[in-house]
Amino acid sequence: MADLVRTSKFLSLVLRHKPEEIGLTLDANAWADVAELIRLANDHGVRLTPPLLDRIVAENEKKRFAFSDDRTRIRASQGHSIAVDLDLPPTPPPELLYHGTATRFLESIRAGGLHSANRQHVHLSPDEATATKVGRRHGKPVVLIIRAAEMARAGHVFYLSANGVWLTGRVPVAFITFPAP
Repeated sequence: MADLVRTSKFLSLVLRHKPEEIGLTLDANAWADVAELIRLANDHGVRLTPPLLDRIVAENEKKRFAFSDDRTRIRASQGHSIAVDLDLPPTPPPELLYHGTATRFLESIRAGGLHSANRQHVHLSPDEATATKVGRRHGKPVVLIIRAAEMARAGHVFYLSANGVWLTGRVPVAFITFPAP
């Protein structure tokens, strides 16, 4: 199991943030050639085989990675800090979405809303439970309610990633419901 987690973290690094770390090339839509990824990973001391890659894609709890239909390419479903176009169609969001964060970030969010920071999009969850898990990764969790349908009516664009994470460029304070103090 430790190998699975370690290899998954490695894939997050090279498919979301630093493909150049192993000499990997992503296309404009963030796809990498599977054979090239396996070869370069092994050349850089990371044991990666087709069965291990299949297992990581299938078993990753957050479904962070996806194969192309012909299984010759792989990409991260979202979370890129490098400029890519995931080629996702704009999708009308549900009435409400949720954003999990840590209480220590509330003051800055109250002042300026949610921004993508070092990523391409703000990530939103379809339910409170998922948002709570996300927030817990950053400290004492808090869940913000995002009035997504209202945002969309105001002209904000939403995308739905392959693993069910909602993406948007930013969330202005006016569309955020904060928990009672």
